[in-house]
Amino acid sequence: QVQLVESGGGLVQPGGSLRLSCAASGIIFSMNTMRWFRQAPGKERELVASINSGGSTNYTDSVKGRFTISRDNVRNSVYLQMNRLKPEDTAVYYCNAYRWVSYWGQGTQVTVSS
Repeated sequence: QVQLVESGGGLVQPGGSLRLSCAASGIIFSMNTMRWFRQAPGKERELVASINSGGSTNYTDSVKGRFTISRDNVRNSVYLQMNRLKPEDTAVYYCNAYRWVSYWGQGTQVTVSS
């Protein structure tokens, strides 16, 4: 059974930081591309960042220079370090594992507000 469990969300003030974690089980983690998506109220789910099996990363333009995705193939985990957070980063953040099939976590809420 595949499980992706996110943690690390919460309420933070603008300019603050959060680190999201996603622990995976039931997949050959090292061979999966790992991705973070987010969905704000009333908006479509969008891809935020990805890291492939070789460690190459990609980011959506709005988070470049502020967010960093990383992975630990020993701990079967992927992380999203989010710095200089803005109110428009408020969303539910989802972890995704993709190889031939896509798996999703349950999501973790990130709220950026003063």
